[in-house]
Amino acid sequence: MKEKGSYDRADLDAILAAGFVCHLGVVVDGTVMVLPTVYGATADTLYFHGSVASRSLVGAPQQTVCVTVTHLDGLVLARSVFEHGINYRCAMIYGTPRQVTEEPEKLHGLQIVTDQCAPGQWNYARRPTRKELAATTLLALPLNEASVKIRTGPPDDGDSPDSQLGLWAGVIPITTTYGTPIPDPLLLPPNLAVPSHISVPDRP
Repeated sequence: MKEKGSYDRADLDAILAAGFVCHLGVVVDGTVMVLPTVYGATADTLYFHGSVASRSLVGAPQQTVCVTVTHLDGLVLARSVFEHGINYRCAMIYGTPRQVTEEPEKLHGLQIVTDQCAPGQWNYARRPTRKELAATTLLALPLNEASVKIRTGPPDDGDSPDSQLGLWAGVIPITTTYGTPIPDPLLLPPNLAVPSHISVPDRP
């Protein structure tokens, strides 16, 4: 629906900043696959792990892919089932990704991905070794072509004849929250505190 589209670049940036899991649509060995993976976004680039798709993307680097990021904000319950829907924010990014091979950019891209998931974790945890870098596929997709759609607000049938049915209608909000960190039960020093950058009150 065109009315749900947004041409505001700030909406794209906000959607990408609010998550860290995307779905990659790609053709692998002649079969269309949609693969979940983690990502990190800069002002002009989306970095993500190649995962299974890397076999196809590395072998055919000119392949166009579609990456989607979606946030579910509410269940919209109308007076009629036909008008039911969801409140959401969604971005679709199209383009031809490239494999990141140079070590400086690869480290930079992995830092972007890591800190998108847990801000500050890159500087806390051990950095990748060269052997680990060689075993990691990182892809970069330019943010040149994207589609953004957003749906907010109540049901659309409040001014229709169905409004006279005497049925409840409205929105059930849906939110994703961080829980209390659970320590690894193995080999942690006694009384080791949760790092401040991942403690619940400080999470974005």
